[in-house]
Amino acid sequence: MAEKPKKPQKLKARLPRGLEDRDPAAIRATREMVEKIRAVYELYGFEPVETPAMEYTDALGKFLPDQDRPNEGVFSFQDDDEQWISLRYDLTAPLARYVAENFDTLPKPYRSYRAGYVFRNEKPGPGRFRQFMQFDADTVGSATPAADAEICMMAADTMEALGIQRGQYVVKVNNRKVLDGVRDALGIADDGQWLTVMRAIDKLDRLGLAGVQQLLGEGRKDESGDFTKGAGLKPADIILVTSVIEQVDDADEKIAQIDLRLRDSKVGQQGREELEEIERLVRASGYGPDRIKIDPSVVRGLEYYTGPVYEVELLLDTKDEKGRPVRFGSVGGGGRYDGLVSRFRGEPVPATGFSIGVSRLQAALTLLGKLDTRPEFGPVVVTVFDRDRVADYQKMVASLRTAGIRAELYLGNPKNMGNQLKYADRRNSPCVIIQGSDEKARGEVQVKDLIEGAKAAAAIASNQEWRESRPAQFSCSEADLVAKVREVLGRHDVSWG
Repeated sequence: MAEKPKKPQKLKARLPRGLEDRDPAAIRATREMVEKIRAVYELYGFEPVETPAMEYTDALGKFLPDQDRPNEGVFSFQDDDEQWISLRYDLTAPLARYVAENFDTLPKPYRSYRAGYVFRNEKPGPGRFRQFMQFDADTVGSATPAADAEICMMAADTMEALGIQRGQYVVKVNNRKVLDGVRDALGIADDGQWLTVMRAIDKLDRLGLAGVQQLLGEGRKDESGDFTKGAGLKPADIILVTSVIEQVDDADEKIAQIDLRLRDSKVGQQGREELEEIERLVRASGYGPDRIKIDPSVVRGLEYYTGPVYEVELLLDTKDEKGRPVRFGSVGGGGRYDGLVSRFRGEPVPATGFSIGVSRLQAALTLLGKLDTRPEFGPVVVTVFDRDRVADYQKMVASLRTAGIRAELYLGNPKNMGNQLKYADRRNSPCVIIQGSDEKARGEVQVKDLIEGAKAAAAIASNQEWRESRPAQFSCSEADLVAKVREVLGRHDVSWG
């Protein structure tokens, strides 16, 4: 007896971890966000540039391990000429390559912005994705702190353009030279110990001054009992660090404290002077400490920052869909990276820039109710009443589209009108067009207002009353179709995009 042929196995549809599919509402919200950010960036004189999602791995400037496949932190593959190529992990390193390659033809300073997805080869987790969107703006070729001050002001303006009011965000500014000055004052030569100090400083917002002091000393035990080993600083050194990073409202007082503690550090004094200049410039332009403030606890993670660094923090607390408290924290940041373009040029090329984490900020704005996440209205649906008159119905669709109205012909099985109306409902269509043989003989069409119909259906309990009133459905001449559909759309303020 012959064996039955095995059924072919179905391929399991599955999304890789750390990635997400996005529906029309999310895409529309992103589009609206990006256009608001773009408008602010262009107001400041920045112009667009677009670089590919892939670069030669060495151009990204990532400190990759020496191994056969350099994919630590980045997604990499080997080209047919055996050169390593990686997906970009940010938008700054590709810009540095672009500027270096086109250096002689670009105006200096070169002011540009770019938006796009970046990719991180990291372990995914809550809020940590392998692909997410950023929107950057950078000034290359200017060493003045005015360039940094301008970026901070633009960051503040962008938050407000997105509907985040003053008092709900703050742009925090520090200088890596101040932190280098702290290292000078402490006399720390060991990179590992200094990294522990930096990590402790970076936790000020979350743990408070007392928690940071523990991490700067012997270590800290958290609520679960887990112990984190500290940097092992002496009590006097801990006082020095905390006095520099402690947050105070008065910028002059903060700068004076830095001056006092780092008076013997040349690099520390340079950082203090640059912060003082940024402070002076933003205040002269009307940006108070409620919008931009000096905060020496800002660390920023990337190793290429060489001067001022900035971070945009949302100050709002809210709750997620399960009622759990959510604090958003940083939604963007950047700083000065005077060494990145220089890697390609062999000469100093000053640069400063800022990046908004669009995906992260969109999640925050959605939770805060500042983004419209309702499904967008679908097209007007022209139904097929008589199969042999598809050309007539297609002509109606064409007339609506010519008038700038989104419209589509029902392309499913036209046997059941009820199914066509269900389809229009699922498409969130504002109205449908119906024309049977009787209407055609009279030169008329039926317009069914689905939005008004849904309101009426909710208000009318009796099916008989529904049938008698026939709400939200009316006849008009074929010649008036476009005008009558426009009336329905205007009545409900329907717009697309």
